[in-house]
Amino acid sequence: MGKKSKQFAIIGLGRFGTSVARTLARAGYEVLAIDANEERVQKFSDEVTHVVQANTTDEASLKAIGIRNFDTVVVAIGEDIQANVLTTLLLKEIGVPHIVAKARNELHGKMLEKIGADRVIYPERDMGMRVAHSLVSANVLDYIELSPNLSLVEVAAPGLLQGRSLAEANLRALYGVNVVAIKRGDQIIVPPQPGEKISEQDILIVVGTNDGVQKLEEME
Repeated sequence: MGKKSKQFAIIGLGRFGTSVARTLARAGYEVLAIDANEERVQKFSDEVTHVVQANTTDEASLKAIGIRNFDTVVVAIGEDIQANVLTTLLLKEIGVPHIVAKARNELHGKMLEKIGADRVIYPERDMGMRVAHSLVSANVLDYIELSPNLSLVEVAAPGLLQGRSLAEANLRALYGVNVVAIKRGDQIIVPPQPGEKISEQDILIVVGTNDGVQKLEEME
């Protein structure tokens, strides 16, 4: 087990899937990354807790992985809509508690909702709508609800934190949130060191409980 008990499985190691998996792993969560492509799996093997090559449209493969033991599964399969939908359907049937699925368009998203995805996200659409907001590298969302009480969010640095280091801010102890990256203009600091001072223009990328994130957003 990792530092925290919550466990995530990310299916599909394209740009979006790898970014979410990497961000969660850096925040100390236990992450299983799954992809059908052996090359992608090998490339990603040092970055998260576990990496598995598997065909997730096969129910027996999913059960063999023990997918039901994960609190949240993110279906990040991008190119193959059929595999994306079938994987989501199988996860629902197996009894995964919380399924987050990536959709390419509104019709695909509606289909995912109908078959039981708890949350549907639209990385490509949101990339177009919010070019100014990117997640960790070239990715996409300024907010992802990863589970009923855990979110990945971009927050403008509150005034009270400006000029203080991450260690001094002590956000993990105070609010239960982890700063996994800092966006400073065109620069992205990943992972930021405890001594890194927060400046006025910084955007903090944090993973934490919804309550903690809300308190951070409300901070002056």
